[in-house]
Amino acid sequence: MNKYDLKRNYPMLTGKFRKQGYDWWWHNFTGIDENTGEERTFFIEYFTVNPALGGKEPVLGQLQENKLSGKKPSYLMVKAGWWGKDKTQLHRFIGWDDVKLSANKKTGFVLHAKDCACTETTMCGSVDISQKDCAEHPEYMCDAGSMSWNLSVKKVVTFNVGYGAGSLFRNLKAFEMYWHAQGIKALYSGTVTANGKKYIVKEQESFGYADKNWGSNFTSPWVWLSSWDVYSKTQNKRLDNTAFEIGGGCPVAFGIHLNRKLLGEIWYEGKDYEFNFSKFWTGSKTFFECEETETEIIWHVIQETRKALLDTRIKCEKKDMLLVNYEDPLGQKRHNRLWNGGTGNGTLMLYKKQGKKKILLDEMIVRHVGCEYGEYCNPDGTPEKQ
Repeated sequence: MNKYDLKRNYPMLTGKFRKQGYDWWWHNFTGIDENTGEERTFFIEYFTVNPALGGKEPVLGQLQENKLSGKKPSYLMVKAGWWGKDKTQLHRFIGWDDVKLSANKKTGFVLHAKDCACTETTMCGSVDISQKDCAEHPEYMCDAGSMSWNLSVKKVVTFNVGYGAGSLFRNLKAFEMYWHAQGIKALYSGTVTANGKKYIVKEQESFGYADKNWGSNFTSPWVWLSSWDVYSKTQNKRLDNTAFEIGGGCPVAFGIHLNRKLLGEIWYEGKDYEFNFSKFWTGSKTFFECEETETEIIWHVIQETRKALLDTRIKCEKKDMLLVNYEDPLGQKRHNRLWNGGTGNGTLMLYKKQGKKKILLDEMIVRHVGCEYGEYCNPDGTPEKQ
C-alpha cells in the first residue's frame, strides 16, 4: 500500500460536504533548539470546515451565541504547537474569503490564507495568541503562545488505505470519516520559532509524518499510532527503510456503524505488511485496547492476516500529551478527552505465519511515536450517552 496518490490529498469539501464537512492536512516532526540542542516535537495542521457557510469572518461554533442559535462553524483553523515540556496547542481562525484552495495533477493541492500556506512539498505560517485573548475567548479552544514556521517536506513512504478512500466511495460520500496518509515517513527541513526560541529541522532527524482526514463527522473511539524511528533488537541496528501506521476506531459507512476496526501497515525494510479489514480475502483481524492510567496512555494492538502478525505495544506519558480540541461540522464538541502526543515509545513484534506456526521476523523498539486516543465524552469527562 506504499502508493503515493496526489488526488487523495486534494481538497475534498464538495457536494454535501460544503455545508457539513471538514478536511484537514496534518503534519508532525521534530526540531532541535539552535542554542541548547534540546529536542522538541511539533505539529501543524490546516483544518477547513463548511466552506459554503463562510465569508469574510470565521464562524466559530463554540461561540455561545452560535451554540444557542445552532449556527454551524465555517473557517480555516491553523492549528500548531508542540508536545512535551510546556506543551502548547495554538489556534488561528481565518474566514473563507481569505482562503484559496486549488489542486492539479502536476503539483497536487495548494492552500493559501494570508501568511499561511501548505502544499505537497512546502509549509509556512504563523499563530500568535495572547493570554488576554485566551481568557476572553474560550471558543478559540486553545492555549496562549506563538509559533511560526518555514518548512520543506518530502513524503517517502505512503499508507494508501485502498478502495475505501478511492474515487467511487469519495464521490458517493459513503463514509463519515476518510483517511489518507501520504507520508508515514516524511522528511522535514527548515526552521520553527516557538515562543521566541528557534528550532532547526533536519530531514533525517525530523521523524516526520503527514496525513489527511476528511468527512462529515469524526470517529469514536479515535486511535492513531505512527513512527519511522525504528531500531531492530533482533538485528541490533537502526532500520532506515521501515515505518508503521495504525489508525481508525469505529467506521460509519452509509450510516451503518461497522464496530471497532483499525487499519494498519508496517513498511518493513522495503516489504509491505498490510492489515486492512476491508480486504476480507486476506483474513485480516484486529484486536486492540487503549488504557488510561494516572500517568500514561497505553495502546496494545494485535493485527494479523493469513501470512503475518504485528503485535504493537505503545505508551506515552500524559504530562507530555495534549487534550487536543476540535469541533465537528455541526458545531458540537464531543471529543473532550482526545489525548494526542508525539513522544510515544514502545515495541513492535513482527511475525511471519506458516500455517498455525508464528515465526518471529523482528522485535523492534520504536520512538517518536505519534499517538492519539479518545472516545466521545461530556465536558466533565463522563462518557457520552449513546
